[in-house]
Amino acid sequence: MNIELLSIDLSNFCSKQCPFCYNHSDAHGNAIWKPDEVISLSQDCIANGVKAISLGGGEPFEYDGVFQIIDAIRPIAYISVTTNGLPLLNHAIWQSLISHRPDKIHITIHNPEDRKETQRVFGQVMELKNNDITAGVNLLVPSDKLEACRDVYANLRTILSSKQIIIVPQRFSKTPSPKELALVTDNEPFQAPSCILRCKQPENFCSVSWDKKVNFCSYAGGKQPLESLTYQGVINALDRIRFQSCTNL
Repeated sequence: MNIELLSIDLSNFCSKQCPFCYNHSDAHGNAIWKPDEVISLSQDCIANGVKAISLGGGEPFEYDGVFQIIDAIRPIAYISVTTNGLPLLNHAIWQSLISHRPDKIHITIHNPEDRKETQRVFGQVMELKNNDITAGVNLLVPSDKLEACRDVYANLRTILSSKQIIIVPQRFSKTPSPKELALVTDNEPFQAPSCILRCKQPENFCSVSWDKKVNFCSYAGGKQPLESLTYQGVINALDRIRFQSCTNL
């Protein structure tokens, strides 16, 4: 087992509180991780071969200490952050982002039919590009909003390459088929989770949840607790997992 990509959910607090969130994040969520713990775990994992750290949540820009974590990781590994973008409307948070400069920001569009949300994300992507920060968009696709997703994708392609847009099928309800996802991109090759064709245990990726548990996939059940905040602790937790598809939950 050789983990190269590590995703860490900093909390399950998010004021946007989307009802379909895999992390069950909401405005009453918790933050168990301390910034020093995230940094310590990340540093040990990087020393053992992890090449990239992705911060998620919850909403990472509503987590105190996110910029401290970015500053500690950026000199030694690739660091990206996935956000809904709403906290970036706060001028102080935006200025901190520009100052601390993670390698990449992924902004998620949850509601493709919401013109206000999509226009906000387009504007934020352009501002990130203007400040020389690599931007990407996660486009959540439910099966009942394919036309709206298709329009949003076409517009995104005017400012981003297909490699910068991740097509994310909504899980647990209204899950689109691979053919429906292809319709969204007008059959253009696209980026998406590998599991759209077949659920398979990742070989070099794992996810650490907001409550300090581990699995090979953020969506999968049966997460195992970290017995130590180290790379070996991650490996030991993964060794206890009997991987199963999220569709079996």
